[in-house]
Amino acid sequence: MEYRLNKDTLLDILEQWNGFIKRKVHLIACGGTALTLMGIKPSTKDVDFIVPIEKEYKYLIKVLKDLGYQQSTGSGWSKKGEVFIFDMFSGKRIHTTELLVSPLEDGKHALFKEFSHLYIGILNDFDLIASKLSRGIRVDFEDCLTLIRARQDTFDVELFIWHFKELASYDVSENRMIKNLEDFLELLKNEKLYDK
Repeated sequence: MEYRLNKDTLLDILEQWNGFIKRKVHLIACGGTALTLMGIKPSTKDVDFIVPIEKEYKYLIKVLKDLGYQQSTGSGWSKKGEVFIFDMFSGKRIHTTELLVSPLEDGKHALFKEFSHLYIGILNDFDLIASKLSRGIRVDFEDCLTLIRARQDTFDVELFIWHFKELASYDVSENRMIKNLEDFLELLKNEKLYDK
């Protein structure tokens, strides 16, 4: 059986966490989690959040430990009896990709929901797509394609290319990232979503 987390289930879990959190914590959804919260993807296999402020990250991890979560991967936390892993990235890093600026800066995320202590935002489209393309995994390419289809009237591919190249220029794997971008642009051309 394949276990997936939908928006309602995720919000229920976050609301439960909020009951134990006693100070403000900012969570910025990225990856498939962002697409699920946007309603672009019905569910996600894993849960990815950036916790941009270091002291909030440390506090959240302490609360998760108190709730019975254990570190199961480098950035992943899970609870015995639950199948979902919550990847929590500190600062402005998602997996191996470091964003150019904090996702809390103006225009870098959109508020999704605010509980009494938990602030849930969604990463902006450019950084969301860039972080997924950086990995070069086919399912990530498909997620990016789905997002661009949903935003095709407002998504500026040329501006995204500039943003991605700037991001890649700071990465140790710049050549691999540029190759991923080129492969993705071909996919966009094949789907008639880009014509340059």
